Amino acid sequence: MQKQLLKVFGVGGHSKVVIDTAKKAGFLIELLFDDNPIVANIFLYGIKVLYPIDNSVCGNGIIAIGDNTIRKKISLKLDNIYWEKIIHPSTVIADDVEIGEGTVIMAGCVIQPGSRIGKHCIINTGSCIDHDCVIGDFSHIAPNSSIAGGVFIDEGTFIGIGSSIIQNIKIGAWCKVGAGSVVICNLESNCTAVGVPAKKIKYHDEQ
Repeated sequence: MQKQLLKVFGVGGHSKVVIDTAKKAGFLIELLFDDNPIVANIFLYGIKVLYPIDNSVCGNGIIAIGDNTIRKKISLKLDNIYWEKIIHPSTVIADDVEIGEGTVIMAGCVIQPGSRIGKHCIINTGSCIDHDCVIGDFSHIAPNSSIAGGVFIDEGTFIGIGSSIIQNIKIGAWCKVGAGSVVICNLESNCTAVGVPAKKIKYHDEQ
């Protein structure tokens, strides 16, 4: 069976995992793009990196950038790309889970029934999302995070590596939860929370 061609936007460290995941999911990497002049014309996996990101390019693509804000900006300026969903074959995903365009789900993730994953999200290596959760667009769930049932995470929020969130918690938009934190109460939008249990330490500018 012929493999689906895929254009990849971003060639940092995160892109290596996205590219490997895409290959294992049956895609063939066609072109690589990046806005960093330092990586212009280098070769990654035998493919030349094109600089800058061409806003007129069309076809099937994925954004391989870990930063939620940058991922959103790129998705909004590329009008002619059909954003694929990239799902590693080792994942365990319930039949009724909804997954938005441009989302990447890495190796070893588990997503349980009734959950909804937004567009251009990253569900990173080994994360567990239990039943009836909502993960907003452009969010990033870092490796080995555990999210209990009924949790709502709004747009653009970053959940740090190894974090845990108890059931029925609501986390606002564009929050940052520090690595290894345990979230046991709701968090307002645009805040950073760290610790066990997680406590708000600052607010940052609205997205």
